[in-house]
Amino acid sequence: MKTRYQLFLIILVCVLIGITIGNFISLRQQNNKVIPSLVSFNKMDALLNLVSSKYVEDIDEKALIEGLIPKVLLELDPHSVYITAEEMERANEEIEGSFSGVGIQFNIREDTIRVVAVINGGPAEQAGLRAGDMIVSINDSSFVGPSVNNERVMKTLRGEKNTEVKVRIRRRNAGQELSFNLKRDDIPVNSIDASYKIGENTAYIKLGKFTRTTYNEFLSVISKMKAQDNCDRVILDLRGNPGGLMGPALAILNEFLPRNSLMLYVEGKAYKREESYSDGRGSCQNTPLIVLMDEWAASSSEIVAGAIQDNDRGYIVGRRSYGKGLVQQQIPFKDGSAIRLTVAHYYVPSGRNIQKPFEKGDFEDYEMDLVNRYMRGEFDSRDSIQLSDSLIYKTKAGRLVYGGGGIMPDFFVPIDTTGSSEWYNTVFNQMLPYNFAANYADHHREDFTAYKTPESLKAYLEAQKVFESFVEYTISQGIEKNPKQIALSKELAATQIYAYIARNILGEDAFWMLLQEKDPTLNKAISLIHKLGTNVAPEQAEQMQ
Repeated sequence: MKTRYQLFLIILVCVLIGITIGNFISLRQQNNKVIPSLVSFNKMDALLNLVSSKYVEDIDEKALIEGLIPKVLLELDPHSVYITAEEMERANEEIEGSFSGVGIQFNIREDTIRVVAVINGGPAEQAGLRAGDMIVSINDSSFVGPSVNNERVMKTLRGEKNTEVKVRIRRRNAGQELSFNLKRDDIPVNSIDASYKIGENTAYIKLGKFTRTTYNEFLSVISKMKAQDNCDRVILDLRGNPGGLMGPALAILNEFLPRNSLMLYVEGKAYKREESYSDGRGSCQNTPLIVLMDEWAASSSEIVAGAIQDNDRGYIVGRRSYGKGLVQQQIPFKDGSAIRLTVAHYYVPSGRNIQKPFEKGDFEDYEMDLVNRYMRGEFDSRDSIQLSDSLIYKTKAGRLVYGGGGIMPDFFVPIDTTGSSEWYNTVFNQMLPYNFAANYADHHREDFTAYKTPESLKAYLEAQKVFESFVEYTISQGIEKNPKQIALSKELAATQIYAYIARNILGEDAFWMLLQEKDPTLNKAISLIHKLGTNVAPEQAEQMQ
């Protein structure tokens, strides 16, 4: 009996212990509903589930994720980024080369939208808007005052194709305000900023970015300049070009290279090596070429310059480029946002990876690189550029070129500080030349109708003593008059003021044509282009220095 009683007690205790454990587990599961997720999800999913279900207060989970993704990507490299849905819309407009809008170029002065130019064939031109008009209301709502900014204007005037927007404008000497109903349409975003003939036979083409329309724009420009202007040499200006789509960049490269020339290759951990070669059908294979570069030229613009250099097809003139050689793949999310994730490296034909070095998760030095280059004197002297003997490569013809970040020019041109002074820096930092030029153009637009070329317009402006009027304007804006510094900077400042006025009256080509007079990099290229044949010989560079 005793034994049976002891056995019964043991069984009872075990049952009670089992019930207790079961109740404990049940209670814990009720209070910790996300415990299974710790097993079935990764840590990131588990963290989000925990915060969502257990955090002391309600949270905006979408906002939390939107803030978290960029921080994760920041641990990888400087160019893997998260793009919100709103940012994607603007980015796509740049890449696609068009958007739906009313077709005006504008600036904002004195809290008012001023029409700088109307795009040929666009809705604004068809409706009768003119350069100089001031937009005072949009869709019957006042649109003046300190809240008016570029982003708000673009968001209001742009919209779906064939939708309407009503604007009321104030026109000088019109006597009353005028109303226009504009039907939005596709508006091109040109990637070629300027193209014109220099001297007797040189085509100058300034390419601002690479979009889907860039190659067709280039073909149109180059065919016209060859046929109508008899240009048989090209200066391709890629200064300030941040890159963009690689396809159009390679298509333009193909125009200059003979058949089976390596243009670039791409390779990464999960990205099998891909090589791109020219097909020999380019229209400029025998056209002497010089490419202009500076510290703001990046990505696909660096690939173009590097391939031209490595194939000994032309010379690079200017300063060392930015140094971005990482390949980003754009991966979309359902809400319209996306990430651009680095998946490979770009290599130019000699084997150079043009990406400048960086430390993962710490990009302060990377972001300050241009400032550090400036402080080292790299923009002033080629000898100040830090080059590594371990990163020497050879072009097809055997010339030495360097890796380690960016494309090193064949002909270095220091940054131009001629005519710079404290007075000059002050007035330009405050945008006074730009504002003065826009106001002057608005007030004298009718006086300019007789001047059809930049040269004739400049001569008229000099005769009207426009620079002296500008100096008086700076005094009215609180800038102290300093005759010595003004005299030092007069030629440089006047050239830029004339160019800004010409842009308002004659367009982009006129702007760049006037600036050319004070552009040492372009003038260096002009002096070289007539000495250059189709290809570059290894010893030719030293003879031309």
